[in-house]
Amino acid sequence: MRKLEKSIEHIIKSYEEYGLVNYTKGNNLPNWESIDDILSGLNEVLFPGYREQTELDKNNLSLITGERINRLARELIREVEKSISFALRLGQENKGSDTDRMQSGSQAAAEIIVDEFFEELPNIRAFLAMDLEAAFRGDPAAANPDEVILSYPGFRAITVHRIANFFYLRNVPLIPRIMSEIIHGRTGIDIHPGADIGESFFIDHGTGVVIGETAVIGKNVKIYQGVTLGALSVSKEKAGKKRHPTIEDDVTIYANATILGGKTEIGKGSVIGSSVWITESVKPGSKVFALSK
Repeated sequence: MRKLEKSIEHIIKSYEEYGLVNYTKGNNLPNWESIDDILSGLNEVLFPGYREQTELDKNNLSLITGERINRLARELIREVEKSISFALRLGQENKGSDTDRMQSGSQAAAEIIVDEFFEELPNIRAFLAMDLEAAFRGDPAAANPDEVILSYPGFRAITVHRIANFFYLRNVPLIPRIMSEIIHGRTGIDIHPGADIGESFFIDHGTGVVIGETAVIGKNVKIYQGVTLGALSVSKEKAGKKRHPTIEDDVTIYANATILGGKTEIGKGSVIGSSVWITESVKPGSKVFALSK
């Protein structure tokens, strides 16, 4: 056991040497498990009765929904406040900042953002209803919309994306990316929370899909597994610039297609075949296929 005690000593020393410790007292970082629990609760609000064991009927739905939203609001405020405080600390390092004032401002900002989120939630449900219809309409294997809600990874991923995108657009640090990575780990679908995705979006199968931060996707777009909407360059100097493609309305992109570049536009109504590599714009109504040998 002497070796084990020595190992513990070295690990603790590494905490002092390298840091990388998220202390629970004070202004610590948002918690991964808490964000995961919040996402589960929000799914229950978005689709009551589908993803939890609570027995619902028309008599208790309003009461249960009110209780859920009040609980989620408190939890979200706490995590958003941590995220805002984190960003303020980074911006105020070595400036002799007033910690108490920062904390008070973070809480007020978090409350405003969370209020706005729940105000926006009915609109998010409206978008998801259109996404659901697109999935059911676009997949002959879907027996009914309920099956899509319960089991389709693409629909689960776009559900979380529409939540994460709200917080991304309000410049909330950390939380949007945590949300996207939670669902990425469960579905294999990697959508950056900054991606701008229009209504009636459907990801079929989904495994291996990658959609970058500055991608713009129009209405009625359908993509299959393995599709990448990526950047031509990954240099840090490109941060904040349009790096990912624009997909216009009514486009279908088949499996394993790769579309790269911030100036690349796929015109309305185009069909992109499997396994193609595109780095230049495609005119509306085009059909692009890989050459067979």
